[in-house]
Amino acid sequence: MSRPPAVFPAGLHDARWITLDDDVMGGHSCSRVDVRDGVLTFAGTTSLEDNGGFASIRARGAFDFSAAAAMCLRVRGDGRAYQLRVATDARHRGSNVSWRGDFTTRAGEWTEVSVDFAQMQPTYRGTVLEGRTLDLSRVEEIGLLIGDGRAGDFALDVAWIRPLASARDT
Repeated sequence: MSRPPAVFPAGLHDARWITLDDDVMGGHSCSRVDVRDGVLTFAGTTSLEDNGGFASIRARGAFDFSAAAAMCLRVRGDGRAYQLRVATDARHRGSNVSWRGDFTTRAGEWTEVSVDFAQMQPTYRGTVLEGRTLDLSRVEEIGLLIGDGRAGDFALDVAWIRPLASARDT
């Protein structure tokens, strides 16, 4: 049975978050997304079996981040690396191009991380693409992904996600 989307804001936009894991391509990772007491929790297990290894949550909508230079997140993690991902109407082979920005967490500690949009890499199914420009006025999807090449449990709490006018505004 599918779960209803978890509602949690991305900047000024209400967003409905759902999971999308490597089982869509035969993997065995699984995740869940919940919102309790104003905190979004993305948690589950990554598995490297059958060419798997990623779990993600995503929110679709019409997000205009054109006035922003970066995205800042207040997170409490598990020491693993995560990705902030955004997708626009840009396509490669008929599918979305996603721009990814990596960030690390400290186990059990709340920290603020900043992902500079200018440093994000355009990707298609994990492969970095060249020659793509991120149009922040046309963001259709925002997400978080774990795909650090490790199997095991993970948990990421997010207190907020905010666009920043400058990458130095953290």
